Amino acid sequence: MKRTARSDRRLLNSKRGQRGFTLLEMLIAIAILAVIAVLSWRGLDAMIRARATIENAMEDERIVAQLFDQMRIDARQAATDDEAGQPAVQIGNGSLQIVRGVFAANVPPRLQVVRYRLSDGRIVRYASPPLANVGEVRRALSGDTSGWSSIPLMGGVGSLATRVFIPEKGWTTRMSDVLAQINQNDNNLKVPQLGNAPLPRAVSGIQVAVAAQTLKAPLTRVFLVGE
Repeated sequence: MKRTARSDRRLLNSKRGQRGFTLLEMLIAIAILAVIAVLSWRGLDAMIRARATIENAMEDERIVAQLFDQMRIDARQAATDDEAGQPAVQIGNGSLQIVRGVFAANVPPRLQVVRYRLSDGRIVRYASPPLANVGEVRRALSGDTSGWSSIPLMGGVGSLATRVFIPEKGWTTRMSDVLAQINQNDNNLKVPQLGNAPLPRAVSGIQVAVAAQTLKAPLTRVFLVGE
């Protein structure tokens, strides 16, 4: 009988040692898991936001680079004032206009009028079809834009500021200075000592400043004309 009592006590003690979790322990465990889940979600959300910010910044940088690269190409291929029959570079009212050369294999060189204009917060590049002579250039500049192509290059733009560099006068935003320089260059060619030298460019540089919502400060670039 004594052995049976001892065995019953051992069985009772073993059952007590194998008891389950209490309600308080379960609540504490659930609370810990909830805190871990919230922290994990916040960390994942921060990583997703950071990735989106980086991707947006890279896209904005690509768009700005594309805009300035196209301007650089157009400025480099700008025609002379003689070839354009007027100032090859014109600025004003949030726009930039360049009369440039178009060169293609097995095709005579042509002229093309290119305009960068700020419209509804977006910089748009308008380009005329290739033009054969100065007469066609003048007709294109008279307001007939039929057949012109338009490519939006950058949105969210607040302002597009331009100015030009005249070798003998420096930077200016007035087209009257450009026209005065063209007249001076033309008069200089009439001096016998100069002979039949080509008419020099009135404008040798263009400065463009773009202010946008995504930019902390306006971006400014300088392009050489005809170089």
